Amino acid sequence: MKIIRLFLTGMLVSFLGTLPLGTLNIAAMQISISDGYRPALWFIAGCLLVELIYVRISLVAIDKIRKHERILKMLEWFTLFIVIALAVSSFAAALQQHGEAKNVILSNTMHRFFLGAMMSAINPVQIPFWFGWSTVLFTKKILLPRNDYYNIYIGGIGIGTLMGNSLFIFGGKWVVTKLDANQNSLNWVIGGIFSITALLQIWKMYRHKDAVQKIHDIPEDQLHPEERARLQSPEQP
Repeated sequence: MKIIRLFLTGMLVSFLGTLPLGTLNIAAMQISISDGYRPALWFIAGCLLVELIYVRISLVAIDKIRKHERILKMLEWFTLFIVIALAVSSFAAALQQHGEAKNVILSNTMHRFFLGAMMSAINPVQIPFWFGWSTVLFTKKILLPRNDYYNIYIGGIGIGTLMGNSLFIFGGKWVVTKLDANQNSLNWVIGGIFSITALLQIWKMYRHKDAVQKIHDIPEDQLHPEERARLQSPEQP
């Protein structure tokens, strides 16, 4: 019963966490509308693989992550650059005369799986998000420091992420079809969403509320059991 509860909790948290508008789900929706369902699903598969790797790392190696904050800061700046580039690319496509213009970043020749993996990999905000939720589950004894529990937890997260992004992939295209919106109007809307995302990222980085600061502020007494035990054990010569 505890295993089922853990699986459903991971799935629910992941599903709800995917719903707010963000770079990856909006990118998946735009790929679905411009290139079709299959490329969008490949894109999400790449994002999902990296997210699950980040979750696994956040479960047992948060202290090692905190020792490489400079790399995380560089990733955040790179993420900001990508989001700005996505916004500019969407606006550029909207300004073109023909209505079928596409976002050149999302509709390039790179396989969508690798594009999704790359965009997810440079998004370190996933690490403090999942660390926070995992800490809550550890505290409530729903999640235990065991590999079988980790695997069930990660499996639920994967299903939840896939379900949440599917709403954007299939629902977004359905809404656009029902509203009879053309590609040009869609590019303006998505460009605006990417612009707002970029501004929010700049604000968080300026106010030191970004992913790097969240990881830095994690007190040692809130580390997961395995990580806390590793830190408290005497170092080997």
